[in-house]
Amino acid sequence: MAKLRHLALQVPDLEKAARFYEQVFELTRVCEAESPIGNAVMLSDGVMNLTLLHFPDGKGGQINGPDWAGLHHMGFVVDDADATAKRIEDAGGAFFMQMPKGYPGVDAETKYKDNHGIVFDIAEHDWTQVDETQEDRTMADKA
Repeated sequence: MAKLRHLALQVPDLEKAARFYEQVFELTRVCEAESPIGNAVMLSDGVMNLTLLHFPDGKGGQINGPDWAGLHHMGFVVDDADATAKRIEDAGGAFFMQMPKGYPGVDAETKYKDNHGIVFDIAEHDWTQVDETQEDRTMADKA
């Protein structure tokens, strides 16, 4: 069974949006990234990953211009990406794109569009839920 674990919002101001979700919902900032396809701040409650996206200079997957804010896409963790891809296509969805590997903070998931054109990711891995730098420090302290 697939599990919803990722929501991505496009926002015009990453820091302003991140501070809002940190202050109001006590989400933890787990990662920040600048890449050739756009910039991101990732937050988590330990189960769900909320990624805030900003695309300066029209980079990447910007929707409706740089000042627009709204749902960009969502992501599901699946047990078998190939079997899920077949179910997507059988239900009227379609492959959209494969995210490139190697960009900092970018999970290499596969993007599809549902039968209404809404973009979503599938991946056999979870999205970042903890601050990996903090986790590395904690592990070193225990050694």
